[in-house]
Amino acid sequence: MADQQTPPSRPRRKASASPKKPAGKKQASVAAAASAPKTTADPTARKATKKTAAKKSATPKSAEAAPKATTARPKKPAPSAAQTGETKAEPPVYTDMARFAQYMADINVRTQDIMNEVTERHADFGRRGVAQPTDPLNVAEAGTEVAQALSANPLRLMQMQLGLWEDYTKLFSTTMEKMAGGETEPVASPRPGDRRFKHKAWEENPMLDFVKQSYLLFSNWVNKTIDQADGVDEATRRRAFFHADQILSAMSPSNVPSLNPEVIDETINTQGANWLAGLKNFMDDLERGHGELAITQTDLDHFKVGENIATTPGKVVYQNDLMQLIQYEPTTDKVAERPIIIFPPWINKFYILDLQPENSFIRWLVSQGRTVFVVSWVNPDGKLKEKSFPDYMREGVFEALEAAERATGMRSFDSIGYCIGGTLLSVTLAYMAHHGDDRFNSATFFTAQTDFSEAGDLLLFVDEKQLENIEAQIDAAGGILEGSAMARTFNMLRPNDLIWSAFVDNYYKGKEAKKFDLLYWNSDATRMTKACHLYYLREFYLENKLSKGLLEIEGTPITLSNVSTPVFMQAGEKDHIAPYRSVYHSAKQFGGDVEYMLAGSGHIAGVINHPDKKKYHYSLNSDLPETVDEWIEGAERHDHSWWPHWLEWLDKKSPGKVPARVPGDGQLAVIEDAPGSYVRVRSD
Repeated sequence: MADQQTPPSRPRRKASASPKKPAGKKQASVAAAASAPKTTADPTARKATKKTAAKKSATPKSAEAAPKATTARPKKPAPSAAQTGETKAEPPVYTDMARFAQYMADINVRTQDIMNEVTERHADFGRRGVAQPTDPLNVAEAGTEVAQALSANPLRLMQMQLGLWEDYTKLFSTTMEKMAGGETEPVASPRPGDRRFKHKAWEENPMLDFVKQSYLLFSNWVNKTIDQADGVDEATRRRAFFHADQILSAMSPSNVPSLNPEVIDETINTQGANWLAGLKNFMDDLERGHGELAITQTDLDHFKVGENIATTPGKVVYQNDLMQLIQYEPTTDKVAERPIIIFPPWINKFYILDLQPENSFIRWLVSQGRTVFVVSWVNPDGKLKEKSFPDYMREGVFEALEAAERATGMRSFDSIGYCIGGTLLSVTLAYMAHHGDDRFNSATFFTAQTDFSEAGDLLLFVDEKQLENIEAQIDAAGGILEGSAMARTFNMLRPNDLIWSAFVDNYYKGKEAKKFDLLYWNSDATRMTKACHLYYLREFYLENKLSKGLLEIEGTPITLSNVSTPVFMQAGEKDHIAPYRSVYHSAKQFGGDVEYMLAGSGHIAGVINHPDKKKYHYSLNSDLPETVDEWIEGAERHDHSWWPHWLEWLDKKSPGKVPARVPGDGQLAVIEDAPGSYVRVRSD
C-alpha cells in the first residue's frame, strides 16, 4: 500500500514566545470613550500545533497586568513569593527594550525562513515545468462581461449612479441630524445575522455609523448593478456576485483596525499587547501554510483524534489502498438483523459523524441497537493519483460490502451515503440494479445530490477554464488536490464568517484559538486524487450526466430509475453545498419508494443534530409532488432532531433482531482499534 505519511518540513530557527494573557478582561466602550480602562493585559500566544512547536522554542513571557494603585494601606503585609511558592511576574515584553528587540529579531528570522521556503517551492515548480494559473477562479472573465454589459447601456448606468448619490445625500443629511442630537432612521442596515457591526459604537458613534452605512450603501449598489446588467448569462452573473462578495467582504470597515471598536477596546485594555500576540499568530499561520496564510479557526492542539474526538469504540477489520472499514462494538444485547454501512464523503474525514460523545451520530446509532460499519477513506498522496471514481466504487463500496459479509455472515445490508459519498452510493445502486445485485436493502442519503442542475455555489467553480486551472494546481502538487485548496474554496463561500472574522480575532485582537470540534474537523482537510476529482467535477457538476442518464461505469449504463431500493433523502433548509431544491430533484429520480425530509439548518448542523440537544426542526410530507414548493406547502413541521423519525422508518424497512455482533468474531481479524490509522494522516 502507498506510504501515506506527510513529508516533514525543514526545521526552523528558534523563536521566542508571547506572554500569557490574564483572564477576565474588562471591555472599554469606544462609544462612550469617557475614561481609560482600569485593567491591562498582555498578549496571549495562541498554541502552535505540535508540528510548528517542534520547529521553534517559546517566545519570552511577559507579565500579567500590573496591579491598580491604591491609597489604602493593607492591615498586614501580603505574603512573600517565597511563602506562597509563586514566582514574581515579569514585566510585559514591550516595556523591556532588550527583550522586545529579541522578539522582533526572532520574528525577522522566521520571516526569512518562510520566504526561503516559498522561493524554493516556486523554483521547484520551474524545475518541473509546472505553471500555476494566474486567474484560478476565472474572475477576470466574469468581471469583464458584466462591465461590458453595463457600458452598453450608459443611460441606465448613469441612473444607477445618480441613485447611489441620492442615497449618499440622504446619509449625509441624517448624519448631520444625528450629530446635532436628533433621532434618525438608518438609510442602510446590516442584514440579519451580520455580526461585523454588533458593537454598539457602530450605531451610537455618528462617524462610525456614517462609515458603516456608506459601506453598506456601496455594497448594495454593486449587487444591484450586477443584477441589472443586461445580456449576461446566469452562470456569469452568479460568478460576478460571488467575486463581488469576496471583494466587498475584504473592504468592510470592520477589517480596518483604527475603525473597528472591538479592536480599539482590545488595544486599550491590553495596552497594545494584542498586537504582539496577533503578530505571533500571523507568523504561526504563515509557517503552517508554508508561506500561504492558513488562518487558524480552532485550537489545533486541543483535539486529538481517537482521544477526545472520534472515540466511539470499534475495530478496523479490513483495509485496502483507498479505505479502512471500521466495525463498532455493540452496546446492546440485541441488534438489528441487518448491519448498516456508512459511506462518508472522501472530501472530508468520516468523524464528522463521530465528533464527541454528546453529538456523535455513530455512537447514538450503536446505542439504538445497530451493527454499524463505517468507511474511513485514505488521505491520498501522489502514488494514488490515478485512482478514479470507478475505483472508489469498486474498492470502496463493493469491497466494504464484501468485507462486512465476511465479518457478519449477512448478505443484506442497510446503507447511508453522506454528500459525495451519497452520490457514489446512488451510482453504485444503479450499477447493482443493472446487474441484479440486491445486497442493499435500504439507502439513506444525507444532503446528497444526483441532479446537479441546481447544485448551489459550488457550480461557480466549475467551467472548462476553471477545470484547466484545477488540473494545473493538481499537477503542481504532484497529482493530488491539496486539502488546503478545498478548505479555501469552502471558506470563500462564507467569507465574513470563515475568513475575515477569524482574521480580525487572530491578528488584530490577538485572541487564542477557539476549542470547537466542528471547526477542528473542518481544518482537518483531506487531499483528493487527480483522476477522481476531475472525473467528479466534469461528469457530475459540469455535464450532469447522472441525471440525464448518460453516465456509464465500466461499460454499465447508470440509470437511477432502475433503483427500486427504498430511499430516505435528507436535505437542509440552509444548505449551500447541496441545496434542498437540488436534493429534491435527486429524490424524484429513483424508481422505488422514496421519502424526502427537510431538516432545519445547513449541510452539517442539519445532519448532526443529536436528539438530546433539542435543537432545530424537520418537515415531512408523505407525498412527492412535482415541485419542492408544492412539497413544502403540504409538509408538516416537527420540533427538534429528525434522527428518531428516521430510525422508525429504518426499523419498518429493516425489521428483526439477532444477538449482538462483536468485531473480530466473524471471518475478519481485527487490524487495529478505531478510529484507525488512515484518519490520523493530516494534509498539512
